[in-house]
Amino acid sequence: MSFGSSAPAAACSPPRTTRKLDFLNRNKRCIGINLKHPDGVDTVLTLVASAHALLEGNRPGVMERLGLGPDVCLDRNPALVYGRMTGWGQEGPMAREAGHDINYIALSGALHPIGRAGEKPAIPLNLVGDFGGGGLMLAYGMVCALLEAKNSGAGQVVDAAMIDGAATLMASTFAANQVGFLVRRARHQPVLDSGSHFYEVYETADGKYISLGSIEPQFYAALLDKLGEDAQHFENQFDMANWPQMKERMAGIIRGRTRDEWDAVFTGANVCYAPVLSMGEVRHHPHHRARGTFIDDGEVWQPAPAPRFSRTPGEVRSCAAAIGEHTETVLREFGFSDEQIAARLESGAIHVQSA
Repeated sequence: MSFGSSAPAAACSPPRTTRKLDFLNRNKRCIGINLKHPDGVDTVLTLVASAHALLEGNRPGVMERLGLGPDVCLDRNPALVYGRMTGWGQEGPMAREAGHDINYIALSGALHPIGRAGEKPAIPLNLVGDFGGGGLMLAYGMVCALLEAKNSGAGQVVDAAMIDGAATLMASTFAANQVGFLVRRARHQPVLDSGSHFYEVYETADGKYISLGSIEPQFYAALLDKLGEDAQHFENQFDMANWPQMKERMAGIIRGRTRDEWDAVFTGANVCYAPVLSMGEVRHHPHHRARGTFIDDGEVWQPAPAPRFSRTPGEVRSCAAAIGEHTETVLREFGFSDEQIAARLESGAIHVQSA
């Protein structure tokens, strides 16, 4: 369900071909509710009364101002799990500040160590804050709270802040930092930030790239075995003083063959290797094809549902819905009469939109 603004639904709904690309909203139904209308708020509270969960992603205080804060909703349904997603959290001196993924991971300590040795931090798209530390952490919290509510009969608020989630993802890195590993200082060459020659991305002869992650001794030994005569320059893996020279030498070796040629050398050799695939290539790789990692309907391609369930496998049943596409259907399922729906439509409390 989507609780929307007061704008007409038709003005907000993209054509179906565009909606097929809105992968994050696939398999969902959508109702249009005007939260600035008293009957719109009443409609939401009626839904809340028999719902298992509610998710909201507004700035702190917005839902309370609308009359839909957690106290009101939990009073209506004590078993409700109320999920809240923000960047900075519900409280704290920055709680009401504007921000984006880059800011949240910067404050959490996650951005600083991401990047190449000797260079400024690299921006990891918006995967660490928005998706990993935000959406996935909230999803995990909701499942935990729903399972607990099933036993206790009591709901609660799940407060998911992207800064908290990003910091949690950094737990093992914070531990490594405290024992002198992964410390950005001149005398240190961290393994995971491209300081080493065995954990790096290298360009190949055809301008493409491969990745090596041969950290453990057995994987490093396999790497040297596959390098053949060139391995004589890399015997002492953790001779950090010579890492810059070893990396330069490794780069020259890798540039001597194409990506496909290195693929033939390293695949199946327990080197901790993979080719760096572009978004145009990724779905065609044999491993993804064998696993069905991506699905293609001939018009668009997209990641298949994950994770995988043995008894109730996921599937893509529908693309993103138009705003208000399922308003009448869902409200009827929640016990609204045709007369009540008609009255709310006439008042502008709810919206409908055909597919």
